[in-house]
Order: sequence, then C-alpha cells, then structure tokens
Amino acid sequence: MKNSFLLLFLSLIIINPVSSQSSLLESVKKNPTDAIELCNKFKELNAKGISASSDKALEFVAKKNNLNQINAEILSIYVIGLHCPQVI
Repeated sequence: MKNSFLLLFLSLIIINPVSSQSSLLESVKKNPTDAIELCNKFKELNAKGISASSDKALEFVAKKNNLNQINAEILSIYVIGLHCPQVI
C-alpha cells in the first residue's frame, strides 16, 4: 500500500509540469493578442536595456498571468518563440 501511494505521488509530480507546460503553450496559441501585448512589454524592456528573461520581466509575466516564476519563464519562451523572436 505504501509503495502504491508513493508511485501515485511520483506520477503526479512528473505529469503535472508536463500538462502545465502544454496548457501554457495552448494559451499562447489561442490568445495571440495577449502574446503580442507581452511582446510589446518585452520590446519596451529591451529598449531600456532589460532582457525579456530578466527577473523584472519574469516578475511582470508572473503577476500578469498569475504564474509562478518557472511557468512565467516557460510562457515567456513560448511567446517570444511564436510572436517576437527578435526580442532578447
């Protein structure tokens, strides 16, 4: 019984981040207007010499989308890759 519970727990830990990443990608695909808004923010930060992967940029993404830091970084990568690859 203890081993079964441990196996179930470990399975959930592994599956959850994968499904989370998939939903973030889908959100970027389904909401291009939101993604472009983030691109504009990244461009604004770039103009001030701040990278889109900086803590400041990721804090903005996390707060705006109610995400933790890791998911904010993943979302940023998807947005940049799909909508604004010129952003640094």
